[in-house]
Amino acid sequence: MTLELIQGLLLAFALVVILMPPYIRLLRHFGFAKQIREEGPESHQVKSGTPTMGGLLVILVVLGIFMLLRWPVQGGIIAPLATLALVGLLGAADDYLNARTGEGIRARQKLLWQTVVAIVVAFQIQTTYDITAIRVPFVGDVAIDPVVYIAFAAFAIVAASNGVNITDGLDGLAGGTLAFAFVSFMIIALLNVPAQPNIAFLCALIIGALLGFLWFNVHPAQVFMGDSGSLSLGAVLAVIALITGQILVLPIIGLIFVVETMSDIIQIGYFKASGGKRVFRMAPLHHHYEMKGWAEPKIIVRFWITSIMLALVALMSLKLR
Repeated sequence: MTLELIQGLLLAFALVVILMPPYIRLLRHFGFAKQIREEGPESHQVKSGTPTMGGLLVILVVLGIFMLLRWPVQGGIIAPLATLALVGLLGAADDYLNARTGEGIRARQKLLWQTVVAIVVAFQIQTTYDITAIRVPFVGDVAIDPVVYIAFAAFAIVAASNGVNITDGLDGLAGGTLAFAFVSFMIIALLNVPAQPNIAFLCALIIGALLGFLWFNVHPAQVFMGDSGSLSLGAVLAVIALITGQILVLPIIGLIFVVETMSDIIQIGYFKASGGKRVFRMAPLHHHYEMKGWAEPKIIVRFWITSIMLALVALMSLKLR
């Protein structure tokens, strides 16, 4: 199994590295360039015109390899594959509109689509695995009503999707942080009893594809992930956490996503409540550090290091339980 995971990871990496240069040229040809908001950090204005929608290639490579090597697809893996495709479609549409008009799909419309997909996927997970309990770190399994589980699972999927999307604001930040998170859940899938080889293989493909993407996305980025990648990969991360039974470990592994999201919520809420005052110099949090004078690569690497440490803490919590 280990050899198969390594082969899948390397294959996904190689395909993305080979296909990305012509894909970037294609994006440039059709004008799929990122339009940077004027209210963002001034240093980001030089990034205007950089091709976006790079995450779509990641999705296509992952789905293509999985379908080719694991056909026919079994019931337990349908949820993450469907999530990757459906939320990726939403993100691609948003990237397209952003490139064409400077404005993407309205937030309420995106949230509605995400919620519908999340509820359907949560229902599929609950019925497929007959889930009647949720695993709590350091405690064990706690009973949960199926309807409550579906509502909670749907919320987790939507929250993770948007959390990764908010984090995707610096070159390589979301891609690297996601890669560490999927490594964690690949290990969890292998350690589960019984093991979940299909989930582990999907994680390996995503890790390989993300590493290939990062080859072109590290500072200064040649291509951006876009909503096609950040929204779909964040949603799939939550779906995999649900299927492995470790959804409550996800906030530890993905604490960067949680903190980035909360910094945005706190900033907006305090700004409205205080009549224009701010908690952070700019939200989300990575922009706050930029405004303090930290170089972009320093912020990215320090967030990556934090993600690695959080992954180790999360894996340790499983052992302690």
